[in-house]
Amino acid sequence: MSSTTATRARSTTGTEGTRRDGRRSRIVAAGFLLPALLLLGALVVYPIGYSVQRSLFDRSGSSFVGLDNYLSLFTDDSLRTAVKNNLVWLVVAPAVATALGLVFAVLTERVRWGTAFKLLVFMPMAISMLAAGIIFRLVYEQDPDRGVANAVWVGVHDTFAESSVFPKARPLPVHPLKAAGDGAFVTKEPVRAGRPVRLPLVGVAPAQMPEGARPAAEPAGTDPGTVTGTAWLDFTRGGGGRPNEVDPAERGLAGLRIEAVRDGKVVATATAAADGTFALPADRADGALLRLPASNFREQYNGVEWLGPSLVTPAIIGAYVWMWAGFAMVLIGAGLAAVPRELLEAARVDGANEWQVFRRITVPLLAPVLAVVLVTLMINVLKIFDLVFVIAPGSAQDDANVLALQLYRSSFGTDADLGVGSAIAVLLLLLVVPVMVLNIRRMRREARR
Repeated sequence: MSSTTATRARSTTGTEGTRRDGRRSRIVAAGFLLPALLLLGALVVYPIGYSVQRSLFDRSGSSFVGLDNYLSLFTDDSLRTAVKNNLVWLVVAPAVATALGLVFAVLTERVRWGTAFKLLVFMPMAISMLAAGIIFRLVYEQDPDRGVANAVWVGVHDTFAESSVFPKARPLPVHPLKAAGDGAFVTKEPVRAGRPVRLPLVGVAPAQMPEGARPAAEPAGTDPGTVTGTAWLDFTRGGGGRPNEVDPAERGLAGLRIEAVRDGKVVATATAAADGTFALPADRADGALLRLPASNFREQYNGVEWLGPSLVTPAIIGAYVWMWAGFAMVLIGAGLAAVPRELLEAARVDGANEWQVFRRITVPLLAPVLAVVLVTLMINVLKIFDLVFVIAPGSAQDDANVLALQLYRSSFGTDADLGVGSAIAVLLLLLVVPVMVLNIRRMRREARR
C-alpha cells in the first residue's frame, strides 16, 4: 500500500471517529435534556396549547365558537374594566416603584444609617401578598379609629378645619326654633333685651356631649343692656323632663355658636358657656333673630373613602409600591455601586451641581439596571391578583378588577365559563410575550458587549 493510500485511510478513519463522537455527544446531551424537555412540555407547552384550544369553545366545551370568547373581552363591562385597570397598573405601578427605588438608592448612598434604611424599605418583600393585602385592608378602613390612613388624614384635616360640635342636633316642632334652609336653625320670633331666650335642642347622644358640659342653667339676672339666654339639650335620661324647660338633669350645649342676624347680616356672635348660657350686646342683638349656624351641625369629617369606586385602584397600587420599592432599591443600589466614582467627581469638579450629576451621569449609567427593574415589575403587575382580591371590598371589586382576578372569577366563580377564562389566560400570555422578547433582546445585547 502506498503512503498516499495509507494517509487517506487514516483520514477516513479519523473523520468517522469524529462523527461517531459527535453523534455520541448529541445523544448524551439529548439524554440529559429529555427530562427537562418532558417537564417543560407537561408544565408549560401542554397547558398553553390546551388553553388556546379551550378558549375556542363554549362554556360546556362541546361547541366550537371561534373567537367569540375573545370578542366578549371587549364587549362585557367587567372585562373591559379589567383590561383598563391592567393598563393603568402597567403604566403606573412599575414606573412609580422604579422611581422610588432610584431615589432611595441614591439618597441613602452617602448617609451612615443608609443600610438600616434600606433594610426597613426592603422588609415588605419578606411579607406575602396575602399578608400585605390584609395589612392594607386595615390601613384603608373608613373608620378613623381603625384605619391608619384615615386617622392621619382626619388628624390633618381637623388641624386646619374646625369640626362640628353637635352633628345631629335639631329642634323639635314645639321648640322656638325653625329650620333656616341651609342646615342652620333660627328663632321663630325676634329676641328682646331683658327677656331670657331659650334655645333647646335634641338629638345629641350623651356620649357626644362636650367634656366640659355642665348642668344647664338660666341666665343670672335680666340685664336690659344684654340679650341673654340658654342653649341646652332638652332631654332627660330616664324621662320626666318638660319640653322648653331647663330641668336640673339636662346639660348645656357648651361651645354652641350663636349669631344675631338682622336684615340677613350677622350683627353679633356668642358662644355658649359650659352651662349653656350666653350673652349678646343689646344695642346690636335687640330685635334681631338668633341663628344657630350650620357649622354647629355639620357631620364630622370621617376621611377619604380609600376603597371606594374612584380610589380603590390607586390605593391598591400604593400597597404594591410599598412592597416592591425595596426590590427596585436593592437592584438599583447594586448597579449604583458599580458606577465609576471618577466620572461623578469629574462632573462635580467641572461645576455640575448634584441634580445635574444625577440627571446627566447617574441615570444614564444606570439605564441598563433601570430597564431590568422596570421590565421585571411590568411582567409582575400583569399577573397581579392577590392584592386586588384581598384589599378590594366586595362592593368595589368590580371597579378594581384586573385580568388575573377576572380569570379566577370567570373560571372558578359562581357563573364559571372556562371558555372565557381560557381566553383571558391567552390574552395575559400575549401581553407578557412582547415584554419578555424585549427583555431577552436587551440581555443579548448586554452579553455581546
